[in-house]
Amino acid sequence: MQFDRRRILALMGCLGALAVPAVGRAAVRRMTDSAGRAVDMPETVSKVFPAGPPASIILYMMAPDLMAGWTRPLRGQERAGIPARYHDLPTTGRLTGRGGSANLETVMMMKPDLILDYGSVKPTYVSLADRVQAQTGIPYALIDGRFDNIPKSFLTLGDLIGRPDRGRACAAKAEEIIGELAAARASVAGASPPRVYYGRGADGLQTGLKGSINVELLAHAGAVNVAEAAGEGGLTKVSLEHVLGWDPDVILTTDPNFFELVWTHDVWKTLRAVKAGRVYLSPTIPWGWFDRPPSANRLIGLYWLLAVLYPDHFLDRLEDRARDFYSFFYHLDIDGDLLARIMGPGSHPGNPFRP
Repeated sequence: MQFDRRRILALMGCLGALAVPAVGRAAVRRMTDSAGRAVDMPETVSKVFPAGPPASIILYMMAPDLMAGWTRPLRGQERAGIPARYHDLPTTGRLTGRGGSANLETVMMMKPDLILDYGSVKPTYVSLADRVQAQTGIPYALIDGRFDNIPKSFLTLGDLIGRPDRGRACAAKAEEIIGELAAARASVAGASPPRVYYGRGADGLQTGLKGSINVELLAHAGAVNVAEAAGEGGLTKVSLEHVLGWDPDVILTTDPNFFELVWTHDVWKTLRAVKAGRVYLSPTIPWGWFDRPPSANRLIGLYWLLAVLYPDHFLDRLEDRARDFYSFFYHLDIDGDLLARIMGPGSHPGNPFRP
C-alpha cells in the first residue's frame, strides 16, 4: 500500500466527528491479526471490504467471490489478466493511501463482514483500524504486507474469512515459490551480485531506499540495490547525477514511458546498463510483477527477477512458472497470445526491446 500520513490523520479526525451508529453483530470467533489486535468475526464471512489496492489483490488471490469491490475501476491492461466475471465489481474507493476516496457511509452501506488492510502494521494504521472498527462495529483486520510474511499472511487471511483450506494452499504455494527460488539463487552464489537501479515514474528518478517495501525482491534475488547508498527509508526522488555515480549493471522499471526514454536520452544512454541492453520493463498485467502495488503479486516477480538477472540459468523456466501462477492465484488460464502480451518487448533478455 502507498502510505500517506496526512490522509490517515485526516480520516481519523473525521471519524471522531461522525455520528454513525455501530453495526450490531454477534461475535462468534475471536481472531488475532498481524498487529496483535483482537478481531471479533462472524461465523460466516460473505463480503470483505479492501481498505486499499494491496488488500484487494491478496483478497482476490485468495477468495475473489468475497470481494465487496475494487478500490477503483479496473483498467484495460488489468482486465486482460482477470476473468471477465470479476471485471465490473462495484468501486469501493480506498480508506488508506494517497487519493483515499472511501468514506464510512460507503463502507456501512456495503455491509461488509470484514474490512481488510494489507501492508504496514505501524501504530498509525493500528490506530486508524481501531477507530474505524469502533465507529462502525465492523471488524477491521491488519495483515503484515512484508514479502517474507506472504505465506503467513495467506494463513491469517484464510482463518479470518473462514477459508482455512484455501489459506493453507496459498501459503504452501508461496512457500514453494520462495523456497525454490532461494535454492535457485544459491546455485549462482559464486557470481558477482548484479548492481541494480529501480526507476519509477516517467523520468525514472523515483526509487526505493534501503528497507523500502518496493525493492524487497532485490535482496531475495541476491542483487545489490545501488540506491541504498542514498540512505534508508521508503520511496524517494534522486537526481540523475546520483544514478550516474552509481552506474548500475541493470535498470528495472514498471513505467513504459521511462523505459522508452532511457534508450535515447543523452545522459541515460551513457550508463553501462543501457549500453549493455540490460534495461527491463516489468510485466504489469493485471498488476506489476516487481512492484505497484507491493502485494502478494510480487511472488511471480521473484521468478521474473532471477530470469532477468541470471538468464542463462532461469529464463527457460519463466513462461511455465507464469502460466502456473496465473492459474492458481489469478484464477485465469492464459494462452500463448495473452502470455506474449503480458511479457511484452523489453520484459526479459529473451524478448529484447529495440528502440
